[in-house]
Amino acid sequence: MKVLANDGISQSGINALEAAGYEVITTTVAQEQLQNYINDNEISVLLVRSATKVRQDLIDNCPSLKVIGRGGVGMDNIDVEYAREKGLHVINTPAASSHSVAELVFGHFYGLARFLHKSNRDMPLEGDANFKGLKKAYAKGTELKGKTLGVIGFGRIGQATAKIGIGAGMNVVAFDPFIEKANLELEFFDGQKVNFEIETISKEAVLKQADFLTLHVPAQKDYVIDEADFNIMKDGVIIANAARGGVVNEVALVKAIESGKVARAALDVFEKEPQPEIQLLMNSALSLTPHTGAATNEAQDRIGVELADQIISILG
Repeated sequence: MKVLANDGISQSGINALEAAGYEVITTTVAQEQLQNYINDNEISVLLVRSATKVRQDLIDNCPSLKVIGRGGVGMDNIDVEYAREKGLHVINTPAASSHSVAELVFGHFYGLARFLHKSNRDMPLEGDANFKGLKKAYAKGTELKGKTLGVIGFGRIGQATAKIGIGAGMNVVAFDPFIEKANLELEFFDGQKVNFEIETISKEAVLKQADFLTLHVPAQKDYVIDEADFNIMKDGVIIANAARGGVVNEVALVKAIESGKVARAALDVFEKEPQPEIQLLMNSALSLTPHTGAATNEAQDRIGVELADQIISILG
């Protein structure tokens, strides 16, 4: 059987599939050519990340497909229920990239807290002529230790982010409409383990308390953070969105930055991805990455192996 990994797959995933007798194709086929390619090559398994869309027409017109796999968590680029109604297996890897996303969030938080996103731009330009001026400009950083981390969405990624916050000495508060409490187990280098039980509270309570706020929610119709939500927050809050573009109202975010309500913010995802609004790209209060939350070598290895294991379990 043939597997088309249209958005790529790690070598560890390829090795596992090939060892089980599958032919793995890593050619990236353009969306408009995908249907013909699948049919011409009798593809049984289509693996995607976020770039390739798997909609009803593709599902209807590709009878050889048995499994659709998403390397990652969110499956909003796949018509999941429709595919399952048609008898296809739809799989993903919800746990594989949790820690990678969490680390990126804290990379942004530490950078924003100490103005690294700005000083890394300014030092090459002015470091020799304006060293003292830059030192004064960036001398009012803040520490994360002792601050309150607010987590909106307390599933796997939200919990992984909370663990790092606890390790950094932060107080963690969380909101999730589907989770009342979670047990977080922190593992250390010497084998010791410490457990923390976090009970979720209301969204409003999280917004009122958070010094640093991070979102880990799926794509949805309405904004999770809109103008009214910004008004509830502490003045000078630092925010990160590494979840999905469209869960934060970007226009309201810029206004909140201009008013001082939000001190600085990090965006890994954007409403108009892959062409973010220019006012975001040029805003000096924003730390920006191009949707790289799950893009670590370790996460991609885990994703590839998990997909391979599920495919082999389903198809034999």
